[in-house]
Amino acid sequence: MSRVVSSSIDVDAPAATVFAILADPRQHARIDGSGSVRDTVSGPQRLERGATFGVDMKLAGVPYRISNRVVEFEEGRLIAWRHFGGHRWRYELEPTAEGGTRVTESFDYSMYAAPQRLLIEALGFPARNRRGIEQTLVTLKSVAEADARTAREGDRR
Repeated sequence: MSRVVSSSIDVDAPAATVFAILADPRQHARIDGSGSVRDTVSGPQRLERGATFGVDMKLAGVPYRISNRVVEFEEGRLIAWRHFGGHRWRYELEPTAEGGTRVTESFDYSMYAAPQRLLIEALGFPARNRRGIEQTLVTLKSVAEADARTAREGDRR
């Protein structure tokens, strides 16, 4: 059984626009489709490999704070971070033939030993995270396309 939950979407915006949103932790609440990411963020304005950042979260109405470390980073192409527990959130960007970007978001919990994996599955996190990923991608598409339009309009002035 795969321990990676992922989904993809095509965005009518250049990879640089999409990546600028993902690499700015203060924009994560702007695109979050799970409803768990809050606005308060600590850390750098722009992420890079090895950067750490904290985010206020809420799950089932219970607030908490989580720390993350960027573990993969390729400018304009790939960014991933791990929570303290070890699971990884990853975004891969690929240019499309139409000049846009195909974005794949994934939640990878394969690094856990059997007891933790079973608990994650019993609590329904794979299905819950799939729904969150799918909604996040829809929101990211809307936000990135709006940002790209604004940039194009600014270039015409």
